[in-house]
Amino acid sequence: MSKQVSLSDAQIDYILSPKAIRDQSKKVFDYTVAGDGYFAFNADKMQPTVDYVLQVIRKNYPDLQIPFHSRWGHFRVGGTDRSKQFETMTDKMELARTKLDLVITSVLLDAGAGAAWKYFEESSGKSFNRSEGLGVASLYMFKSGVMCSDKKAWKADAAGLQSVTAADLEKHFQVTADNPLVGVQGRVQLLNNLGKACARNPVFKKDHRPGNIIDHLSSTHGNKIPATAVLRAVLDGLGEIWPGRISAGNVNLGDVWQHSKLDLVPIHKLSQWMTYSLLEPIMDAGFEVTGVEGLTGLAEYRNGGLFIDSGLLTMKDQANLAKAWTPDSDLIIEWRSLTVYLLDQVGDAIQKSLNKSPQDFPLAKILEGGTWWAGRFLAQEKRAGGNPPLNIQSDGTVF
Repeated sequence: MSKQVSLSDAQIDYILSPKAIRDQSKKVFDYTVAGDGYFAFNADKMQPTVDYVLQVIRKNYPDLQIPFHSRWGHFRVGGTDRSKQFETMTDKMELARTKLDLVITSVLLDAGAGAAWKYFEESSGKSFNRSEGLGVASLYMFKSGVMCSDKKAWKADAAGLQSVTAADLEKHFQVTADNPLVGVQGRVQLLNNLGKACARNPVFKKDHRPGNIIDHLSSTHGNKIPATAVLRAVLDGLGEIWPGRISAGNVNLGDVWQHSKLDLVPIHKLSQWMTYSLLEPIMDAGFEVTGVEGLTGLAEYRNGGLFIDSGLLTMKDQANLAKAWTPDSDLIIEWRSLTVYLLDQVGDAIQKSLNKSPQDFPLAKILEGGTWWAGRFLAQEKRAGGNPPLNIQSDGTVF
C-alpha cells in the first residue's frame, strides 16, 4: 500500500523534474555539511576524485568521443554490437519502435544482479555478469518473442508483457540454484506492470507497445524534442508500474522517498537511465534531442560507491557499513541524493579541466566515460567480487 501525500498539480510537475532532484540533493548536501545525517563530506578528497575520474576517462576514451551513458553500451560488450542485427529494417520509425521496445524492457530488468549470477552466451562462448550480463540476457529474451502477444521476435506489447512469468525470466536468464539472480519476482512484476501501462496509458496508445513512446513524443514536440520531455514521457508512461511507495492522488511518484528530516527526496534514477537509453534510437530516427545537460547524474551503487571508496564521503559510524539497508532508509536516501549532488560537482570540474561546455560534454558522457567505471574499478580493488561499499537490500526495482 503506497503512502499518500497531498500535492497540487504544480507541485507534482516539480517533483517529477530534474530541478527538484538537484534542489533537494543540495539540501541533503547542506544537511550533511552541517554535521547531520549518516555521512561526513571530506572536501580535501574532491580534487583527487576528479583526477581519478579524468584518468579513467582518458584511459577509456583517449579521443573523448564518448557516447551517452545508456543501455546500448551493454549490448556491445565483448566487442560485438548485438543491436546491429535489428537494423535490417528499412522503416526508420519501426526500427526505432523495435529498439525502444528492447531498451525499455531491458532497462527495467537492469537492477543489481548480485555477485553470484552470470550469463553464458553460446555464440561467443563468453560469460558476462552484472549490468553487461543483464543486458545481453535481456536482448536474447526479447528476441525469443516471449514479450509479444503473437510470440514473434523483436517486439514487446501489452498482452505479451503481462503474460511473462518468473519461469520465463529464470529460463532466459539461466537462473539456477548455482546461478541465483537477485529480485526475480520484482523484475517480472515490472514487466507485467509495463504491459498494463501499455494497455491503458495514452503514451503508448498507437498499438500498445513500449516503443510507441516515440510516436507520443513526435506528435507532441515534432522533430525537435527536449530531453526533459523524454524524461517526463517516461515518468508519465511508466509511473504506474513501480511498486507502491508514495503517491499524490492517482500519481505514483516513483523513485521519490520520504526522509525523516528532509521531507520528499526525488531521485528518479531508473527513469533517467531509461531516458538516456532512449535518446540514441530517437536520434537515429531523425529527431533532434536538445538539452541533454539538463538531466542529472544517476544515483546508483557504482557512482555512489565511487564517492565512498574515494573517501569523498565517509560513514560517521563505521559499523553501518556492515548492516543491511533498504532503499527507504534515511541512510540510503542520503547516499543516493549526495551522489546526485557530487556528480554535478565532479562533472563541472571535469568539463572545466577538458575545456568543454555542459552542452558539448554533458553528464551523460561523464557517467559513461568516467564515474561509473571509476566506481567499478575502485570496488574491484577494495572488495572481492567488486560489491558496493554498502549492503543494500534491493527488490530489483531501484538499483
